[in-house]
Amino acid sequence: MSPRTALVLGGGGITGIAWELGILAGLAEAGIDLTDADRVIGTSAGSVVGVQITSGTPIAELYAGQLAPPDAELGGRLSRLALLRMLPPFLRPGDAPTKLARIGRLAMKAHVPGSIDRERVIRSRIHTQDWPARDLRITAVEAETGRFTVFSRDSGVDVVSAVAASCAVPTVWPPVAIDGRHYIDGGMRSTANVDLAAGVERVVVLAPLPQALSRKTSIRAQLQSVAPSEWTVITPDGEALAAFGKNLLDPAKRADAARAGMRQAAGLVDEVRHVWAATPSSR
Repeated sequence: MSPRTALVLGGGGITGIAWELGILAGLAEAGIDLTDADRVIGTSAGSVVGVQITSGTPIAELYAGQLAPPDAELGGRLSRLALLRMLPPFLRPGDAPTKLARIGRLAMKAHVPGSIDRERVIRSRIHTQDWPARDLRITAVEAETGRFTVFSRDSGVDVVSAVAASCAVPTVWPPVAIDGRHYIDGGMRSTANVDLAAGVERVVVLAPLPQALSRKTSIRAQLQSVAPSEWTVITPDGEALAAFGKNLLDPAKRADAARAGMRQAAGLVDEVRHVWAATPSSR
């Protein structure tokens, strides 16, 4: 049977993880469980959330974890301005893989692969080393070639490595080595990679960073190409953006971002319920 529902979880750093879990927890309290999606697509921060919500851990517990002191987190520096500085490689001529390979070269020059113990941090976030028995898709970009890569339980790749690759923000964290190749953040191709929801009837997108580096890979353009029967895109409101602060990788902002997501969810109930009306549990 074709999948009917997809939950697309976009990138957005440590605060993006917290905000997405806040949104999901708030909607769950209102009786809308998006974690039952037939397909879950995770990019960067969304890859962390994707593994968490398909692991069997209750969403209320995952949300509570965001309010605890972020002792295991490794902070970095990622601002929207820093993301804009990656524009020049995209503005030069070339197809998409060529442009992404330029970003890959920047990442490889900035950090020796494996120079920072990112996998320890990823393990502390997802609390599992096993792929779920669900259709979970995690995105990354091969640094050497710019090839868009989608990891799943059938890829033969450890889930911790897949998430670490998807979260390897160029020039902030080192590329992740997998089977002799190196991978960077899947958000370099698209902040949400909504086109992986092709063939799905109903789609909900959580997008902490809705901006796109190109029109073709924007969330709206990808939704138009996928053409689900019902969809909605949820982005941070003004209060949530203020809670994020100027650095999306600041662990100190995690709890504020989670609470902002929980608060914002209250105003999204009718919109999301309309899209999610035909959930798997109601078949």
